[in-house]
Amino acid sequence: MRASREKILIRTSWISTVGNAILSVAKIVIGLLSGSLAVLGDGIDSATDVIISVVMIFTARIMNRPPNSKYVYGYEKAESIATKILSLVIFYAGVQMLVSSVGHIFSREARALPAVMAIYVTVFSMAGKVGLAFYQYKQGKRINSSMLMANAMNMRSDVLISASVLTGLFFTFILQLPVLDSITGLAVSFFILKTSVSIFLDSNVELMDGVKDVSVYNRIFDAVERVPGACRPHRVRSRLIGNLHMIDLDIEADGHISLNEAHNIASEVEKSIKNSIENVYDIVVHVEPKGIHHPEEKFGLDKESLPATRQKAAGRKQQAVRRR
Repeated sequence: MRASREKILIRTSWISTVGNAILSVAKIVIGLLSGSLAVLGDGIDSATDVIISVVMIFTARIMNRPPNSKYVYGYEKAESIATKILSLVIFYAGVQMLVSSVGHIFSREARALPAVMAIYVTVFSMAGKVGLAFYQYKQGKRINSSMLMANAMNMRSDVLISASVLTGLFFTFILQLPVLDSITGLAVSFFILKTSVSIFLDSNVELMDGVKDVSVYNRIFDAVERVPGACRPHRVRSRLIGNLHMIDLDIEADGHISLNEAHNIASEVEKSIKNSIENVYDIVVHVEPKGIHHPEEKFGLDKESLPATRQKAAGRKQQAVRRR
């Protein structure tokens, strides 16, 4: 499974590298020849996509390394680190474009209208980016890769960027105002910056040992309730390593049963959770005697601490007050 995931990551990254390299060279060359700052900026953004794809290839090889005494959980989190690096590369490109566009807007030098060829290369770029974004997202969903889906989101933004460039070029020719090209370049830079910040924040979840979908906790509680003999799941924690869930939880059971019976209950809880949640790497279940006193826990959740549960409890309390 891991080897197959690595192959998909590498193959998808190579296709992205070649596709973006072609688009980048075309837009940079045409941007320089036509005198369009917006098209040139779009080409620079595609050049960062080439860098991103190369980083993805390198990262996929690191992720496939087996665990060792230093990294006993393996190298799966290299994907999140790479995703964060990608966001910084994209942010840098956006800042460069922003500074360049502002400089051209306030420049006193006379500027000529861009050549019509700038429109053709932008249309070609939009078609290419739509295909690459769709392919990256499809493959990212297939193997649950945050890195591929982040890159797909980046390429989706590239399509919007190219569309804004095309719109800017259209009005530049219609109104005969070359400054509109620089204003479009400014808008492009904000698109790039917004995308980079979004990817940066999304990558924080795994690095901070969090989960992107908190409904996983409801599924864990429901899975425990389906096991006879297991009750009061608490101190439940889930974190992501790559695309895999690492789950820890405490449950209560009858304090008079044998160790073998307690072990069997814990095993059934593990099976029930794995049947409810995809991509589970490991589950650690700690069994405690029923009714034991628990001090306030700093980490983990119980069913009452879930936002949805608190809202239902508050609703029931309000209804009881109204009846009085």
